[in-house]
Amino acid sequence: MKYGKTRDIVFCGLFIALITLGTFIRIPIGNDFYTLQFLFTLLAGLVLGPRLGALAVGAYVLLGLLGVPVFASGGGPGYLAQPTFGYLVGFIVQAWFCGAAARRWNARSVREMLLVNLGGMAIVYFFGLVWFYISSNFIIHAPVSVWWVILYCGILQVGPDFVLCVVSAMLAARLESAGLWLTRPTASVAKP
Repeated sequence: MKYGKTRDIVFCGLFIALITLGTFIRIPIGNDFYTLQFLFTLLAGLVLGPRLGALAVGAYVLLGLLGVPVFASGGGPGYLAQPTFGYLVGFIVQAWFCGAAARRWNARSVREMLLVNLGGMAIVYFFGLVWFYISSNFIIHAPVSVWWVILYCGILQVGPDFVLCVVSAMLAARLESAGLWLTRPTASVAKP
């Protein structure tokens, strides 16, 4: 029993470090840049399972809110007012969803895990877009329209995020087949 708890702590710590590292790996595309943070939050849910995946991502967010500069623009409680904070909340829910859905639907193939990841991406976008609109219009008073938020924070981000969903599905399928998931899908659960 003690080994399991130690292993859980080590794997959660590993994913907190990977998410932090992914935040600072910036890939320029056009006039914007993208990070690998989303890739590692997807993998946290798939590899660690719903509870530990959400815990690892939640601990990462908590570290940032406590002032550790793990976010793309630093850290601290003031980050709650940032328009992008909704994405961080979405990452926590997405990690739980991806871990739960992959196990519930016995996802083992790249295709199945990609479908799970696309559900996770929709969750992140929901939280991210809603908070971006609320924060911009009512907290920092930098008015934006709903359509502006959908276009610039949603539609224009889909391509690179879809690629990260595919990469995550490929990595997760390899890790699952190698037996490196902390909790594995069960064969008794029917696939959708």
